[in-house]
Order: sequence, then structure tokens, then C-alpha cells
Amino acid sequence: MTSMPRTSRFLVVLLAVLALAVFPSAAGANHSWNGYHWARTANPFTLQVGDNLSTSWKSYLGTTASDWSKSTVLDMTVVAGQSSTKRCRPTSGRDEVCNGAYGNNGWLGVAQVWVSGSHITQGTVKVNDTYFTLAQYNNTSEKEHVMCQEVGHTLGLDHQSTDGSSLNTCMDYYQNTSNSDTKSIHPNQHDYDELVTIYSHLDSTTTIGAALAGTTPAEVANADLSTPDQWGKVVKTARNGRSAIYARDFGGGHRVVTFVVWAQ
Repeated sequence: MTSMPRTSRFLVVLLAVLALAVFPSAAGANHSWNGYHWARTANPFTLQVGDNLSTSWKSYLGTTASDWSKSTVLDMTVVAGQSSTKRCRPTSGRDEVCNGAYGNNGWLGVAQVWVSGSHITQGTVKVNDTYFTLAQYNNTSEKEHVMCQEVGHTLGLDHQSTDGSSLNTCMDYYQNTSNSDTKSIHPNQHDYDELVTIYSHLDSTTTIGAALAGTTPAEVANADLSTPDQWGKVVKTARNGRSAIYARDFGGGHRVVTFVVWAQ
């Protein structure tokens, strides 16, 4: 067998290294979203999640909160919701989770986080019953997948994969097609590892619970962000087109980031 010249072998190794840098494996990928995180002074911290859901959705939020509470750095407590309208008005220092027939607007689920600098100050999750009453989406696995993923975004997690394949995590974009199709409805170990990375440092202040006064200006906290034209600029789109991330900048380090799952 003819041996490869030294220069050629070097080029092959170099190209392999570059390929790993540009196309990292899903298992080793970093899926923090821009370093966004809740400020807190100790771990584990407890994030309250407001339940504004109809009866048919409550069990999905319960499972989601239990799943994310398996993390070593955080716990979730489901509490009574404080948003009385379908708009899902946010509450400082916590998440509000809502459902409603939001219409044929193209999206299954939306997660929004308000950030000051890199710190999340409040979050909301909405799931769209207009689509979840259709046969294509009306199964327990797909509902759990979307609920788990949208709440995961409010913790500062991005997607592990957006090509439609299953990585056995709710943070991918596999679509569950039936009650028995349960590949992507819970976090996986890489999600928990990523949360440890995101929350490995402590902050000198907190945005959890009763957030510091003035953390989010009233005009930002109460801005109407109900429709895509109010979400700001598209900053990322999934390869399969099923998801997108928007950012609306209010100035002074304050912005709202919107994660959307589109219906197919």
C-alpha cells in the first residue's frame, strides 16, 4: 500500500479538526442561548411557574416542572397564575404559562424572556389550542414536547437540534405523531449538563421572585408582544423551518427574546 505524503496527512487532519469546529456533534454541542440566565445568589434556586392553564393542559405543566426540577441547579414550583387574560401578561421574577385559541397564526408554542443585560427578569409560555385541537398535533406526546421545550427556553436553553431528528430530548425538533411516540418529550442528560454550565457561577443579586425594583422598566415589562410584527428582528431560523428566534431591543440593555415553534 502506498503511504500518504506527510503534507497530505497534515491537511486531512487539519480539515477534520475544522469540520469538528464548524459541525460539532449534537451530544457535545453547547445549547445555551446567548448566555441568558436568571440571576441568583445560590444554587439550587427555585423558579415559580404560574399556572394559567385550562384543565386539559395542567398535567403537562406538572410533568414539565417535575422534569426540569431534576436538575441539580434548580427547582420549579407550580403556583397559581397571575395572568387573567389570553395575552399572558408576565410577572416579574417568574414564569407565567398560558393556553388559548390564539388563532391560525402559524405557531404551536411561544416562549418569551425579558432580559436585562444577560439576566432573565421574567418569562412567559403560550401554547396554541387552535392547532392542538387538530389531529396532527392533538396527542399527549406532542403536547408534552412543546410544553417542555418552551419552558426550557425560559431557563436559557436553546435547541439541541433543529433538523427534525430525535435526540431523545424535548429540546430537539422531532414531531411526536401519536400518544405512543415518546422519543422527545423529556429533557435528557445533556440538557441537565448544560444547565449546570449556564448556572455554574453565582451573581451578586437576584432576578428570582421579588425582583429588584427597576430591573425591567414598565414600558418594557408591559409592552404588547402578542404578534410576530411586535417580536422584533429574526435572529435565528431552524434548518427545517419549524422554529425561529426573534429579539426586540428596547435600549439600555433591555430586550425581549421570543422562541417560536411553527406549525407544519
